[in-house]
Amino acid sequence: MRIQPRQQILGIWQSLLAACYRDGEWVWGGGDGSNSISDAEQLLCLLYPATEIEGFALDHPDAIADDILTVLSPMGSAVRIRMTIVDVLEDYIDRYTRIESTDGNGTRDIPIFSAGSYLSSAEDQEPTAEQRSLDVVDSYSMSLTLCLAALKFLRGFQHSAVERYRNEVKISTDRVNALVCRISTRLTAAMVGLVRSFAVSTVRPDSAEGRAMLSMLNQTDVSDGTVVQAVAERLERVRTRLRRDLTLSHAPDVDLYDEELLVECGWSWSLVSDAAPIEFVDLPIAAAFGYATPRPHLYFTMVALDGINDLMSARTRELDLLDSDQRRLAEALQLRSDLAQRYWSAVARFGSGRWPLEDIPWRTSDGEESDYFSLTVSAVLLQDLLHHEADDYDITRATMIFDELARRGRIISRSTEDDPARLLHIPGLRLRLLGSAEVDGGPLLVWTVSDYATVLLKRTLHAARLSRNVDTRDRLMGLAQATMDHLNLRTCRDGAASGLWDDPSRIFGGKAISEVSWYLTERVVECLVTAARMFHDPPLRAPALASRAMEMLIEAEHLLNRDLLELSAEHSAHRTALLRCERNLTRARGIVDELPGTALSLTLQALVEMDELAVARLDATRNLDVFWNR
Repeated sequence: MRIQPRQQILGIWQSLLAACYRDGEWVWGGGDGSNSISDAEQLLCLLYPATEIEGFALDHPDAIADDILTVLSPMGSAVRIRMTIVDVLEDYIDRYTRIESTDGNGTRDIPIFSAGSYLSSAEDQEPTAEQRSLDVVDSYSMSLTLCLAALKFLRGFQHSAVERYRNEVKISTDRVNALVCRISTRLTAAMVGLVRSFAVSTVRPDSAEGRAMLSMLNQTDVSDGTVVQAVAERLERVRTRLRRDLTLSHAPDVDLYDEELLVECGWSWSLVSDAAPIEFVDLPIAAAFGYATPRPHLYFTMVALDGINDLMSARTRELDLLDSDQRRLAEALQLRSDLAQRYWSAVARFGSGRWPLEDIPWRTSDGEESDYFSLTVSAVLLQDLLHHEADDYDITRATMIFDELARRGRIISRSTEDDPARLLHIPGLRLRLLGSAEVDGGPLLVWTVSDYATVLLKRTLHAARLSRNVDTRDRLMGLAQATMDHLNLRTCRDGAASGLWDDPSRIFGGKAISEVSWYLTERVVECLVTAARMFHDPPLRAPALASRAMEMLIEAEHLLNRDLLELSAEHSAHRTALLRCERNLTRARGIVDELPGTALSLTLQALVEMDELAVARLDATRNLDVFWNR
């Protein structure tokens, strides 16, 4: 199906309200239960498009489009819609904040990032209550995105003069300002969590981890020593910056000077063990003990980068949403983001022949391999290319990788009975959270990811946005639309979750599901926002088309000048036609660099009209000759 962000987001909003807004009350939870992450995902399905796409903005009642008002009508009038969102934001903050007394007989907010029902066990034993209260990087990243979206909404709310609507809703400036403060506190805590979850590790090449890394890096069958030396040279700048520039929560006991060691960097699943405290932040998370093994994990690295991208967006800077402490944390996160992107981008494309990324499936340093890991490495590579100048050669090679991953993941190929690819989607890939078994004597925890299709769609759209080659972009957009077809087949068809995700039974078989997964639904919304950003960009400019348009424009302007020169005063009809041609050619010249196809079309219209005038003049001359020859 064609990707149509406006129509599809409005459809999701309509289904969202049918599923979770009943009798004037917001109902939390879905098929995966209720926790700080799932509830943030649920709220972001509404708030993310409203703060990332200008045409969906809800913070100014007078500017809300009619089709949006119709879809959100269960919430009431335009003013009431805004008030309901404020109510829901307050409810979310209340649910995931602990109020703690201070020494001065006051209180302060302590944000809660518990993963709760999203955590399961790798063993028969159920996770303990303390384990279910653990944070994961997913909770920090999702809260960061939610808090930024909420602050953008509330900033617009404040600027639209709360007092103007006092008679329509019971709201005060003080109430909104208090909510902004509480959300800002949660944002600070989420940023601290991401800083202290960053991990750097070094391994010996002859260790099990080192051999696993070399098996991916060595694509030309040379000696391991040669590969280790080449990797050290390729990553010299990354190592130097890790040693010299990394501020706040330094990586403990990591030898970055020994170039005979292999290095990894990225995000672990939670606060890493022995992470240094952040002294200038007065929140428990700034000094809390971490349990995560200090080794990067591909999935959580990708998730952390997604949240940091929202933090570093131009709109966040324009609105000046961060205070001084948050700006300091943002600088630390930007550095870590850049280092992780550069590291995985270099590793993915290491060597002079076949990329390690092209050797599907990717094998991680702990020996596990999966098509999903290849997809996450591709995602980090695309993020690096988004922030640095992208080479069409890299995008073309990445396109072939996406095609192969779509085929292997049964996105564009048929699923067979007992197909192992089914496990990528149902129940999803189970990621071991190393270090979690040390908590409260509980079992080793696992984190299940089932977003293969949405990760593929989002990164395919990123690649299409980056590509400057017409054929490559067309191929990527075809793959994106095929992935959207796949996801469309996975919408729930019955029950309260109708129109939302995820029911994969029609593709992979099994029992139909009628409960919403906010985990996947929110990621579909992210994809549609990504598509909207892409469509908002100027269309791809084909150099050959631009050259052809300019050639025809020069010819048309010459003919126009000649016709105007020969035009006599009595030919008023011809003058009107030529003036119309002149307007078209003036418009064509103004847009020929940005919209060569449109410029070409306007030029063709002018050429056809001038030719019709020329033919009319020729016919008139012939008729006059016949008259005088009689």
